[in-house]
Amino acid sequence: MDTTQDYIVLLFKILGTLGLLIFGMRMMSTALQKMAGPQLRHVLGRMTTNRITGMLTGTAVTCAVQSSSATTVMTVSFVSAGLLTLGQAISVIMGANIGTTLTAWIMSLGYNVDLTNVVFPAFLVGILLIYHKRHRYIGDFLFGIAFMFFSLVLLSSAGKELDLEHNQAVMQFFASFDTSSHLTILAFLAIGTLITCIVQSSAAVMAITILLCSTGVLPIYLGIALVMGENIGTTATANLAALGANTEARRAALAHLMFNVFGVIWVMCVFYPFVDLVCRLVGYDPAVGGQVERLPVVLAMFHTCFNVTNTAILIGFIPQMEKLVRWMLPDKGDGNEEHFKLQYIKSHLIQTPEIAILQAQKETAHYGQEVQQMFGLVKDMMQVNDSDKLEEIFREIEKEEDSSDEAEINIARFLEQVSDGHLSDDSKNKTRQLLREIGELESIGDSCFRLGRTICRRDEQGKAFDEQQQSRLSEMMSLCEEALTQMNQVLNEPIDQHDIRQTYYYENKINNMRDTLKNWNINAVNDHQYDYAVGTAFGDLVGELEKLGDYIVNVVEARFGQL
Repeated sequence: MDTTQDYIVLLFKILGTLGLLIFGMRMMSTALQKMAGPQLRHVLGRMTTNRITGMLTGTAVTCAVQSSSATTVMTVSFVSAGLLTLGQAISVIMGANIGTTLTAWIMSLGYNVDLTNVVFPAFLVGILLIYHKRHRYIGDFLFGIAFMFFSLVLLSSAGKELDLEHNQAVMQFFASFDTSSHLTILAFLAIGTLITCIVQSSAAVMAITILLCSTGVLPIYLGIALVMGENIGTTATANLAALGANTEARRAALAHLMFNVFGVIWVMCVFYPFVDLVCRLVGYDPAVGGQVERLPVVLAMFHTCFNVTNTAILIGFIPQMEKLVRWMLPDKGDGNEEHFKLQYIKSHLIQTPEIAILQAQKETAHYGQEVQQMFGLVKDMMQVNDSDKLEEIFREIEKEEDSSDEAEINIARFLEQVSDGHLSDDSKNKTRQLLREIGELESIGDSCFRLGRTICRRDEQGKAFDEQQQSRLSEMMSLCEEALTQMNQVLNEPIDQHDIRQTYYYENKINNMRDTLKNWNINAVNDHQYDYAVGTAFGDLVGELEKLGDYIVNVVEARFGQL
């Protein structure tokens, strides 16, 4: 190339092509995740029974979605939602590192095979499917993969236009590095890590590394150093996603970083023999040089050998890795954590609607357990005769009722973010169900507050229930407690394990008891067994308990899809 202007134009072409590559891979990955949302949940949730199946699952999912970052962030999300244990997550992440090597092989193919004849038909078919609602995700996938291959064709063309092998200044610059020095290797490793952290795409760094190596400018040892750096830099995505998540999710992300750092450490100890072995596997001699068309294959082979060997070494030490990350990130709970604090959902961890809805379901189930504990405080108030103790418990209920309102708003906002994406009809229904569930759970919290307030008001008036009133209220509260327990079982377990008629059974018993106690209370007041004020408090509690039973039914009906 003759002028600086030509180089600037070509530089923008390369940067634009890298942007197209990143966009294509993200589009393809997102489309695959949307197509396979429920299946991904099933695979990640059910096929991680031991470390080997967990590793194979991570490999398969990453090969499918073509993004180790997507798999690791999904895994972190599952750990955050309590759907995977830390040990299971580590094995999945190991597999994700193997699965991502397929991307390098696809890129090496793109540099060695003219894919132009495949790309344009894929664009045509993709756009036709995008406008067909039923198959729009398949169209998105074809568009994404077409963009990816098209960018590789453009990148290969740009590399030839650069003609760097005949640019003496560039050749002398890279030749000035001592490839036999570990310090040089470490410097390029750091560069690869930094660039990957900045662009948040290991695929882009791999593409530019292949570009430089395939032109004969970048020695293979330095190219491999960049690839090792890319392995560390790609962990930044999961660690950033886990920053606001719970401790277990942060541990999973840290384990991902430790896995790749350990791999780089042992490779650096045997760097030159290991690289030479990989080169021999593909018939390339680094001492002789030349054969630049083989260098993309060498990089892909190294990426595969590195991750497979690293996994083979560490897969037997998952329990030890788990203990180490637990030691590095200890639990910070002091036993005084605020009730209703969100446990499982973080808005920045949303990857696909299916995963987000799973997290919201888990959070809603936790919400249900917390309102039942709140009702337990109301039952405690019925057993207390000391006014100061009664006031103390009511203040706790009051505080938790405020937290309950806040939790409802936070879960609803999270579901609104989910709704901003393209949802399937099934996901839309699940979102509506969850919104109704949290609304009814908040109403249960309000009922608990009103029950506690009524008990306090009775105490302030200097009134007390007699033994019969106490016994009958305790019986009705126990019935509501059983209904809450059954509701939480429905929220925490697959609905096919439950029969909604059980909920209706409790509702009927609560309604019948309400009618019985209401009539008994009126007769007792008329017979002057106790005064009108005590009867009013008793009637208010009975009526509120019946309303609470209705809210329980509404929660269960929403979970069963009866909106």
